[in-house]
Amino acid sequence: MTRESAIERARAYFDDGTFETDLSRRVAIPTESKNPARVEEMQVYLQEIRTSLEAVGYQCELLGDAEPLGQLLLAAERTEDPSLPTVLTYGHGDVIHGQESEWEDGLSPWQVTRRGERIYGRGTADNKGQHTINIAALSCVLETRGKLGFNSRIMIETGEEIGSPGLRDLREAHRKHFTADVLIGSDGPRIRQDRPSIVMGTRGNMNFALRVDLREGSHHSGNWGGILANPGVILAHALASIISVRGHVQVAGIQPPSIPDSVRAALRDVRLETGQDGPAIDEDWGEPDLSPAERVHAWNTFEVLALLAGDPDHPVNAVPPTAIAHCQIRYVVGRDPEEFLPALRAHLDENGFEQVQIEPRKDAAFRATRLDPDHPWAHWAAASIERTVGKKPDLIPNAGGSLPNDVFTETLGMPTLWIPHSYTSCSQHAPHEHLLAPLVRQGLEIMTGLFWDLGETGYPEGLG
Repeated sequence: MTRESAIERARAYFDDGTFETDLSRRVAIPTESKNPARVEEMQVYLQEIRTSLEAVGYQCELLGDAEPLGQLLLAAERTEDPSLPTVLTYGHGDVIHGQESEWEDGLSPWQVTRRGERIYGRGTADNKGQHTINIAALSCVLETRGKLGFNSRIMIETGEEIGSPGLRDLREAHRKHFTADVLIGSDGPRIRQDRPSIVMGTRGNMNFALRVDLREGSHHSGNWGGILANPGVILAHALASIISVRGHVQVAGIQPPSIPDSVRAALRDVRLETGQDGPAIDEDWGEPDLSPAERVHAWNTFEVLALLAGDPDHPVNAVPPTAIAHCQIRYVVGRDPEEFLPALRAHLDENGFEQVQIEPRKDAAFRATRLDPDHPWAHWAAASIERTVGKKPDLIPNAGGSLPNDVFTETLGMPTLWIPHSYTSCSQHAPHEHLLAPLVRQGLEIMTGLFWDLGETGYPEGLG
């Protein structure tokens, strides 16, 4: 049997409707990790995946704690020969809230619905559909060749949407399940629909609040306006000192020192797409002298996520006592994130904003990671994908968003490759989340070809 036979099997899996049947079972399980009442659904979902994996020879084990807002993990393993390379494939079975009332008539977050090229349902893109593709590709190789030709570990977690709590503790307690020569997973969108992407890391994220708290209670603006400091005004000026009217971050301590030459070269020809439903890119927003791709994939951003003074829904003629801005820094490799808030504190003090308090968020955050675009695993994967689809993939040093990639890179030192099967306008984290059928079919071809090649060649040249 040949590589093309395995890829044809993957095409048939999509064309005969089996992919949608498998995905339908998985989407129907409402695994909302921010909902404490969904603990049992997490167990049901992992059992669904376990059944599929055990059917093709994987040994499976449940790890972790199923308590609300905890971390339950399925660790699966198929060992063919200890001398062969080991590939870890990651996915997450949890989703954000269904937002049921916001889906249009005829669509439900918990039911897969096909309309034209769109396959709707919560988790189709993030992440049930993507790891369903990868599990199916492994199965197609097994069914065609009778073996993978490498050792395979699969990890499906249930807490990614709440910051992967406990995942690092599980890594320390069960190191063997996390250890591999390379991680090959799929999450997030490809950069453009007409070309596959290989993403080699993630931006980190740090969330915090800026607060101005001046006094107890509001005071009538007719009697007190002009003699009481307004916290909304103070906070607005503080924010304006941090980020300019064009989105340029003005605090040097939260910017990377530079963009490495290999990263700049990889992004030189990358063209960002907004998709049919996406917003238009504001070309004059962000760091000057950088391309849009460099601003998203090679630089740090400061975002104001929410801003409040008084009661916007029921404003009254009064000077409010407090104002708060919920903020976020998305950052790339190159600067220690522990320096961000001290640098911000120093900047606020130097500019006369001692009244502005910084309140760190206590929930889990992901740290920045990046595999060099010149790494042998990146070149090997790019050659495999080009062999399958006839075009070179975009090599993206790190995604603009965040994943628990640091769990695998920081302590284990593992190279990581993310090959997304979604696209930028998939409505991820919104009503009407969907996959595109052509990208699903191509994703099955790509991953089947890649796993087939790994069984033939083993380590890329220069490794092993």
